[in-house]
Amino acid sequence: MNLLPKASGSRPRLACEIAPEGVTAARAILPDGPLESVARAPLATGAVMPGLKPGNLADRVAVIAAIRRALEGIDVRSNSRGADLTIIIPDAAVRVLLLDFDALPAKLTEALPIVRFRLKKLVPFEVDDAMVSYQVMSSTRSNVRVLAVAIPRDILQEYETAVREAGFEPGAVLPSTLAALAGVTVSEPSLVVNAGSTGVTTAITQDGVLLLHRSVDLQPVAVGVDPTIPAQLQQLSVAELTHEIAQAVSVAVAYFEDTLSAPPSTILSAGSLTADALRHVLSGNGYSDAEAVRVRELLDASAFGAGAVTGSIPRGSLAGVAGALRG
Repeated sequence: MNLLPKASGSRPRLACEIAPEGVTAARAILPDGPLESVARAPLATGAVMPGLKPGNLADRVAVIAAIRRALEGIDVRSNSRGADLTIIIPDAAVRVLLLDFDALPAKLTEALPIVRFRLKKLVPFEVDDAMVSYQVMSSTRSNVRVLAVAIPRDILQEYETAVREAGFEPGAVLPSTLAALAGVTVSEPSLVVNAGSTGVTTAITQDGVLLLHRSVDLQPVAVGVDPTIPAQLQQLSVAELTHEIAQAVSVAVAYFEDTLSAPPSTILSAGSLTADALRHVLSGNGYSDAEAVRVRELLDASAFGAGAVTGSIPRGSLAGVAGALRG
């Protein structure tokens, strides 16, 4: 099972993202074409609790039903021919790391054990029992930078089994932010913020190369009320939520400036937190560059075909499936 997005053109033309807020499904005919149809099946708070321990799908029956409803919403029937799909899973269920090596063998069979050995001290689970994928980001005579993705095998099986019990076959599995990054089509440096009810991930890409991937888990605390924050995020207090997200963005912006010698001109928003809400979060938490930096949705209108009705679905929630379908 491949955990990394690759533009091979061979990935299934269906995708669904399983997130704490709900299951989102989409279809695209061509890898470089727009989404032809989209649908979303919401989930009750607590049905999906992503993490690195078993029990991610706390209400497995509800998740299976939501998968089936979302895919039926784009006219795909369970147990039908052509029911292979790409699954997008929460960032909190995986570990994504950028690793540097002096050298790395070209053969997968020789390189993978080296990557696994490095991961042993970096992830809080047994690497030998995990699914691991890697991809070389850059290579020079003295340095090889690798993007590595690891997920406990029993966690991966949770998501795959739910999809199979809904009547579909997993053709690929991708972490949420890595899937969304495939939708970044510009070559200049880009800062992406993927915020949801259980975590926030910041990522920086330049011409298809990942420079930063940092995830912060958000733990449930007291309920707060703010109309600019999606309902599923209300399990966190507004102060705690906005502080964590603003802090994550500030760290990413500092890394952007240190690495690229200039601040980002635009922040791209993915996930259930809309661009407007993210802008509100940043300005409300004293983010000094909030007025100077433009915040916009990762997906624009060109990502959707005439049949993709998105009025009831936050555009950011479609970033993962849209990126997955570009492969």
